[in-house]
Amino acid sequence: MKLVGYARVSTVDQNLDMQIAALKAAGCKEIFTDHGLSGADFQRPGLRRALRQIKRDDMLVVWRLDRLGRSLVDLIQTVNGLSKRGGDFRSLTESIDTSSSGGRLVFHMMAAMAEFERAIISERTKAGMEAARARGSRIGRRRSMTSEQTEAARIAIEIDCEPVTKVAATYGVHPKTLSRLLRDHVKSTRSQPATSPMQ
Repeated sequence: MKLVGYARVSTVDQNLDMQIAALKAAGCKEIFTDHGLSGADFQRPGLRRALRQIKRDDMLVVWRLDRLGRSLVDLIQTVNGLSKRGGDFRSLTESIDTSSSGGRLVFHMMAAMAEFERAIISERTKAGMEAARARGSRIGRRRSMTSEQTEAARIAIEIDCEPVTKVAATYGVHPKTLSRLLRDHVKSTRSQPATSPMQ
């Protein structure tokens, strides 16, 4: 079995020495690192190189679980990917070792917790949206400008010949956002039925 170590620190002023020393003491001959990279990103170059080294019966070793990553779902996907290739995973601090029956049990419990968490979040999101619809609330991002403001901006640009950038700055929006709002406003205005004049 080949032990491949992986170490990570999230800021440039942190030191990798302690992690590397622990990985070497655990028997890792190859150690890959990422310096100053967030644990939320699982596309780190050092981690990708480490994972490529894992063959059947090899093991990826980290000093602590959060060094591999901070998303439980992504952690589980990464370790499951190793397992499908015949590799194993070990975290020194938490004593998780998927090559043992106890380690696999702990990992499967983590996976079940992650699935439960996803289900709870999904249920809460759906319940919140249904409650908002029942109250008559608009689902989605709040518009950055009202219809009246958009019409005033249109007049300023088309009739008063004001630059789009200046008008956008007046309403505190990006020029692209203003252009999109103007297009939507014109479409909605054209789609409205014409009112007949009073007799």
